[in-house]
Amino acid sequence: MLMNKLNVVIIEGTTRVQRKSILAARLIEKVGKEFFADEIETVFVDPNDFNLPGDGNDPEGKDARYTAITEKADAFFVVVPEYNHSFPGSLKRLFDSELKNYNHKAIAFAGVSGGPFGGVRAIQSFVPVVREGGLVTIAVDVQFPGVQDLFDEHGALKDEAYVRRTKRVYDELIWMAKTLKYGRESVVKKKSA
Repeated sequence: MLMNKLNVVIIEGTTRVQRKSILAARLIEKVGKEFFADEIETVFVDPNDFNLPGDGNDPEGKDARYTAITEKADAFFVVVPEYNHSFPGSLKRLFDSELKNYNHKAIAFAGVSGGPFGGVRAIQSFVPVVREGGLVTIAVDVQFPGVQDLFDEHGALKDEAYVRRTKRVYDELIWMAKTLKYGRESVVKKKSA
């Protein structure tokens, strides 16, 4: 049915200098490219690469490069690091800047923490933010608890089970993204009076 590949944006959720979540984000990118290359193209977003001054969705607070990425996106796979039971402000800043470009698109989460919960509290805190943008969450996530112990000193994954878990999330994300893309392109949205 869909001839073109889906555009999946992988977002690293923090600008923190000592971030370990970048390892999980790069793994997600690698799994997408290795196992789903026939169906998707990935774009990697590091908030360090964008200039988003101020707050909100005002024209002067946007970065045209990020706007273009979100316009083309069919889905988002977001790495959500947990800091103090919530998500980083840099992640919220990215999402606040492009509200209109998220509507009726799919989103998946990878939670990351140094502790045992794998970012589940951060994901729970972030869900209301993505709902405001009209994004549709899928039912499964992947968690990276104790992230500092999951990768070696060269950034190589120690436990291949995380590849399988990430593939499972991609399966659901791709299905939802295809469904929503069909809807955006084919179903006329009725406006209520």
